[in-house]
Amino acid sequence: QLQASGGGLVQAGDSLRLSCAASGRTLGSWSVAWFRQAAGKEREFVATITWSGGSTYYADSVKGRFTISRDNAKNTVYLQMNSLEPDDSAVYYCAGKYNTMKTIITDYPYWGRGTQVTVSS
Repeated sequence: QLQASGGGLVQAGDSLRLSCAASGRTLGSWSVAWFRQAAGKEREFVATITWSGGSTYYADSVKGRFTISRDNAKNTVYLQMNSLEPDDSAVYYCAGKYNTMKTIITDYPYWGRGTQVTVSS
């Protein structure tokens, strides 16, 4: 139902924009979050946005560098990633839930396939 895309191999300091698109359902009623999982590490919260786009919340590690946004008319949520660092390398996943935004993985019942982001130094 959800598909993340836009990953790739970039150099430190570069930017990428990830997209999370929904098929077979509208994202407009969901809060959506981005999580990431680096090799050998647990999946961690990155950013989340309410269904209306009126509120957002970020992990401290990405605050000021990443921006989450959404276009409900396009049924898509974005993650603009600037000033990328090697530690940002991970598989990025988007996830959805009804009602309020959360930062806990288990609060999100709907997940998409991830997209790989690799940042070289």
